[in-house]
Amino acid sequence: MNRSARLLVSAATLLLAVGSTGYAADIIEGPSADYCRVVGTSNLVLTDNIVDLKEQVVKLMDESVAAANSSEWINSSRPVFVWASEAKVACGMAYGYLKTNYRDEDTLNKCECFHDRMVEYMH
Repeated sequence: MNRSARLLVSAATLLLAVGSTGYAADIIEGPSADYCRVVGTSNLVLTDNIVDLKEQVVKLMDESVAAANSSEWINSSRPVFVWASEAKVACGMAYGYLKTNYRDEDTLNKCECFHDRMVEYMH
């Protein structure tokens, strides 16, 4: 196996190992229960009207995409870009579910959580 293939396998193994521990990147030696400390109960999950919910998710997704594409945050030492990238993926997944009229609470919670973390690091 050549060097680049070994590095790729090592990186994939590391990602699988890290991803299965349940720890967040910015929480040292702690469970992910406190992961969304700025969110509390997700307002998205509590929204009953599917049309309003779609609008809110798209708004959060658009704001996250804008931050992830902004050179201000790409070149910043703050983790805004990381959380923006996570939020745009989570919100995109939540929106994809909503397009089929399925409310996936996990992705809705992640969408709001990651967006709120992004905003928290902006200030």
